[in-house]
Amino acid sequence: MVASEAVSVPVDGSVIAGDLALGPGAGGVVLFAHGSGSSRHSPRNRAVAAYLREAGLGTLLLDLLTVREEREDVVTGQYRFDIGLLGRRVVAAVDWLAARPDSAGLPLGLFGASTGAAAALLAAAERPGHVRSVVSRGGRPDMAEEALDRVRAPVLLIVGGADQEVLRLNEEAAGRLRAPHRIHVVPGATHLFEEPGALEEVAEAARRWFLRPGGEEEEG
Repeated sequence: MVASEAVSVPVDGSVIAGDLALGPGAGGVVLFAHGSGSSRHSPRNRAVAAYLREAGLGTLLLDLLTVREEREDVVTGQYRFDIGLLGRRVVAAVDWLAARPDSAGLPLGLFGASTGAAAALLAAAERPGHVRSVVSRGGRPDMAEEALDRVRAPVLLIVGGADQEVLRLNEEAAGRLRAPHRIHVVPGATHLFEEPGALEEVAEAARRWFLRPGGEEEEG
């Protein structure tokens, strides 16, 4: 088992906290961008991250807000839907990983949940030379707006079959993507994928997407 290391990523004159697990011989690294009101302690994202590590990938679970911003956001909710801010934080983390000797040059994937999916897509548009692939879990890719047209990395949109409004929004966002993309519907799953086997299907679909050879559009 690869040990997790507490890290600090510099952003906007402050730092955001993360948990980096990157063993020797990792086949790539996946950066997790959490959704509205969530953090690197999200049990769902941590479960997916553990599954990806078993497949030989490194993971970086990251808080997109500083400690001060998190305290303010609990009261006001002013930061959690600021996609521009969250996207810049993901870009900063992408650059940070690219500068580290142990992660520079490794294939980089982004895994975004809820509003974190929009932030991940914005970062993919801003750093096309670094981001190899993107996975969205129950995400709001529509909130990436004009960045959708600029994404070049292949995108997998995972949505619960019972999460009908989010499914509709994902279908609309997919229509704007020029990059290779696919919608993976988990039958019967709701927004948090709490149904038996739903989160496991998410993790397996993400694993196949991040590890697919040659960057093909299909999951294999």
